[in-house]
Amino acid sequence: MTNAIRVITPYRYEGTWVFDDPAVDLVREPFVAGIPEMIDALLAEVVAGAERFRLVFSDKPFPGATLELLRDREEAEGWWYRVAQPAMEGWLCPALFKYFDAAPERLYAKAEPAGE
Repeated sequence: MTNAIRVITPYRYEGTWVFDDPAVDLVREPFVAGIPEMIDALLAEVVAGAERFRLVFSDKPFPGATLELLRDREEAEGWWYRVAQPAMEGWLCPALFKYFDAAPERLYAKAEPAGE
C-alpha cells in the first residue's frame, strides 16, 4: 500500500512554480498550463507571497484540505483538472503518474508554510 497523503515543496524558479522529488526522480518539475494560477489562488488564502510552500495532496479527502480538483479531460498524456471556486482549470502533465497509477477523478490539496 502506498501513502494516501503525499507532500511536496514547490518553489519559484525562473518565473514559475516547480518542485523536486528525489523519491520519484523529479528535479525542477514545472507546473504549467493554469496550475501556477491555481497555486497562486490557493496561496493567497494561506501563505501569500511565499517563494516556497508545502503542498499536501491526496486522491482521498483529508482533514484540512482546502482545494478539490475535478478531473475533466485527457490531453497530451496528461489530464486537465478544474476547480469550482474560483472557477479555474489546469493541466497536470504525465508526472502525475509518478504518484498515481491512473488519473484520479478528484484530487484534494492544502498549502502550508514550508518551514525551514
